[in-house]
Amino acid sequence: MIEDREIDWLINEVHEYYGYDFSGYSRASFRRRVDRLMEVDGFKEFGAFLSKIRSEPDYFRRMVEEITVNVTEMFRDPAFYKTLRTKILPELGTKPFVRIWHAGCSTGEEVYSMAILLEESKLLHKSLLYATDINPQVLETARKGIFPLRMMKDYSENYVASGGHQDFSGYYTANYGYAKFSERFSKKMVFSQHNLVSDRSFNEFDLILCRNVLIYFDKELQDHALQLFDDSLSLLGHLALGTKESIKFSGIQKKYQQLDKEKIWKKVK
Repeated sequence: MIEDREIDWLINEVHEYYGYDFSGYSRASFRRRVDRLMEVDGFKEFGAFLSKIRSEPDYFRRMVEEITVNVTEMFRDPAFYKTLRTKILPELGTKPFVRIWHAGCSTGEEVYSMAILLEESKLLHKSLLYATDINPQVLETARKGIFPLRMMKDYSENYVASGGHQDFSGYYTANYGYAKFSERFSKKMVFSQHNLVSDRSFNEFDLILCRNVLIYFDKELQDHALQLFDDSLSLLGHLALGTKESIKFSGIQKKYQQLDKEKIWKKVK
């Protein structure tokens, strides 16, 4: 197992060579993923691993992909999407234009889920979805809107459980084992690399979703990210987090009201 001093060394070198700051990531999660990467790629010594990262930018990109990978799926946690459908989107519908930020969007399944909700709520035409991630490889996947066809059965079941009534297969074209989602969705999306550790707010949003990302951060970085979201959210806008995440005990807590039992908060101050 990689040692603490080696973790520090790796984080410092990555920051110096490439500008990526992993210092606020959960040490346990970071160490676990580095250990796995070294084992999978056959490294016996940390020095050789670090040398490859320094000298080969392509391998560094592989490391970023492994360290930042997030498990995602369409309409994940259907009850959450049902709340968006029945309580949040009707409120957003009163606005002349809707801006939504998916922070840590990974391969984009949840962004396309939101686009489908917006279309069914007749809001897609006046909406723009900003989807960001630190990892450029997953952003490229998200931008294409192409996902394994074998996942569509599960995604369709999630969709129905979230309150969907349309034929889910009508939203994509099946070909050669893949499902490509309609370009009418991707035309309403802006994909961009963004680092929650070091980058600043870049717009004012009506809804920000960052689900199952903060669990990989330590407390200091969680607070930093939550403050970034607060700076980026309009008054009466909503912030949505993952099932194991919360704004409790954070500096922004007093400005928000939680919506029912879902991990959705409304900015009231």
